[in-house]
Amino acid sequence: MRTGRAPLALGCLVLGLFGGLFAAQQLVGQPPPVPKLDPPLPGREWQSFAPVVKRVLPGVVCIEGKGRPKRAVGEDTDPGFGSGVLINASGSVLTNNHVVSDLESVDVTLHDGRKFTTSDIRRDPKTDLALVKIESKAPLPFLELADSDEMEVGDRVLAVGAPFGLTGSVTSGIVSAKSRNNLKLNQFEDFLQTDAAMNPGNSGGPLVNLDGKVIGLTSAIKTRTGGFQGVGLAVSSNLAKKIAADLLKTGVVKRSFFGVTVRDLDAETAKRAGAPSTNGVAVTSVLDESPAAKAGVVAGDVITKINGAPVKDPRDLQRITTALPAGQVVDVLLWREGKFYIGKVTIEEERAALKPEAPAAPAVSGATAETVGVTVTELTAEAVKRNGWPQGLKGAIVTDVKRNSLAEMAGLGRGAIVLKVDKTPVTTAATFDAALRAASIEKGALLHVLKQNGDVDFLVLKLK
Repeated sequence: MRTGRAPLALGCLVLGLFGGLFAAQQLVGQPPPVPKLDPPLPGREWQSFAPVVKRVLPGVVCIEGKGRPKRAVGEDTDPGFGSGVLINASGSVLTNNHVVSDLESVDVTLHDGRKFTTSDIRRDPKTDLALVKIESKAPLPFLELADSDEMEVGDRVLAVGAPFGLTGSVTSGIVSAKSRNNLKLNQFEDFLQTDAAMNPGNSGGPLVNLDGKVIGLTSAIKTRTGGFQGVGLAVSSNLAKKIAADLLKTGVVKRSFFGVTVRDLDAETAKRAGAPSTNGVAVTSVLDESPAAKAGVVAGDVITKINGAPVKDPRDLQRITTALPAGQVVDVLLWREGKFYIGKVTIEEERAALKPEAPAAPAVSGATAETVGVTVTELTAEAVKRNGWPQGLKGAIVTDVKRNSLAEMAGLGRGAIVLKVDKTPVTTAATFDAALRAASIEKGALLHVLKQNGDVDFLVLKLK
């Protein structure tokens, strides 16, 4: 969860409860292990989580920002407050990147009241994880990162942190779902979902199992109000392990690099490519001098398998390629011009300096609300108040959609509120038209929409 700033929306993902390397050995300063809890009798609950809590609390810290830039009018103006968890006795604190993203230094306060100030902050924005290093003469209590894959839906968990600055708070729940991704919160996602209550200030705190081991870092909530409504998300400990190991060792995260951008292969794209099915991803661009470019992969190719592993969507491609070691040669099964080809790609380490091949800039659509078959009008303060929407909500409300129009095919309906077109905020019919005109005629426009049921959705509006 990133901040508790509760942006616009009913039904939005609120980022921010903000504001074997790790314990393979028992170190001095680590609390004693938690005694095993006997399972409850059928139909009865656990009598107490106290043994787990006593084990966990010493390893949970509060993180308070220093030097955070002043926020714009209307944004949360607190100085920055979040949670974290010690993962070794030498003072490595794992937290969310959004807790420390724009900070020069932080105060880290332990459960026993000891306070440390540090500027050693190592970040990985692509997973929303960060590592804060503090210096201590004595070994510090820490928690072990467990195997999150071993958790089952229905397993009991505890969330520990400082919601609304209330340090040492503990809530209980279960694992509601595993392997949540494609939520568009981070570039790399592997979330555990839980109903353990989380609120602003929980971000970066641990989600633990009943052995007192960390199985996730609380990161986001899905909410219609800005407060917790039963759906919390925690970055899985298995994802966090690798990120923390790289940040500890070198201060940066090293990833393997393939060098393409892709999109889902829907029925229309598959038809245009002449592909036999929608299994695969369509290559939209290839980075110059990248491994894919060197192997002859070109825009328009359809990637269906890598080293025999099916590639069903862009997340599959990302997951498979980033897990490969640099230097490995992989077979890539491509569909091109009516035939399958096998390309051999040598995986390289990610490099920031590469730039995409520079074809001509994509043609803009020149579309308007009228040409796509929709009528929108400014969302007034009176309408916001009358419908009980969040104060300050900005957007353009859909008042009419023509039958069989591009807007109807995209899923727009009367009463929906368009918040953004691509990355452009929409507040009036004029700004809606301007954003549509600037959208790519090839890719269409991505609409960020608040639906009548309170859910936030993303709709692709085709412009031709």
